[in-house]
Parts: sequence; structure tokens; C-alpha cells
Amino acid sequence: MSYELGEGRLVPSIAALIALASVVVGGWALARARRAGDERAAAGAVVAGLVSAVVGGLHAANAAGGLGTGNGLAGAVVALVLGVIGTVVGALALTRIRTRVRQG
Repeated sequence: MSYELGEGRLVPSIAALIALASVVVGGWALARARRAGDERAAAGAVVAGLVSAVVGGLHAANAAGGLGTGNGLAGAVVALVLGVIGTVVGALALTRIRTRVRQG
């Protein structure tokens, strides 16, 4: 029995990696939210989180089978959860950056 990484597992796995990157970048932007130039990282975290959450949600909704069937449902759920977390962390960083820029 050989292991193949088919489309059913590949798409949610990539979405989960993008979601993980959005959490890391969002956390980095939140920790270093000091100036207006840091907005790009926070905005990137928000966009990457949203994209991975949507892809994970769509894949989870269309997965034919439960966990352990090889359809990528676990990866889709991980992508969905991490995508939402990355979006929230990125949005917090954006809010903090914009607040600090307005304060001077």
C-alpha cells in the first residue's frame, strides 16, 4: 500500500500551511505594532487567514466522508480554525497599528 497525496489531501494541507503562516505573521505584526509601515504584514495576515478559512470551510463542507477517510477533512478543519485565528490576530495588529499612528 503506497501513500499518495492526492487533491483531497493536498488542497486542505496547503490551506492549513497558509493559515499557519497567517497566524505567525499576524503575531509578529501584533508584537511589533509600532509604525505605519507594519500595516502590510498585518493586512497580509488578514487576507491569508480569510483565504485559508474559506478554502478550509468549502473543503470541509464538500468532503465525502468523515475523519480518517483520506478526504482531507482534518486538514480542512485545521485550515478553517487557524485561518480564523490568523484573521483575528491580523485584525488586532491592524487596529493597534492604526491606533498608535493616530496617537502620534
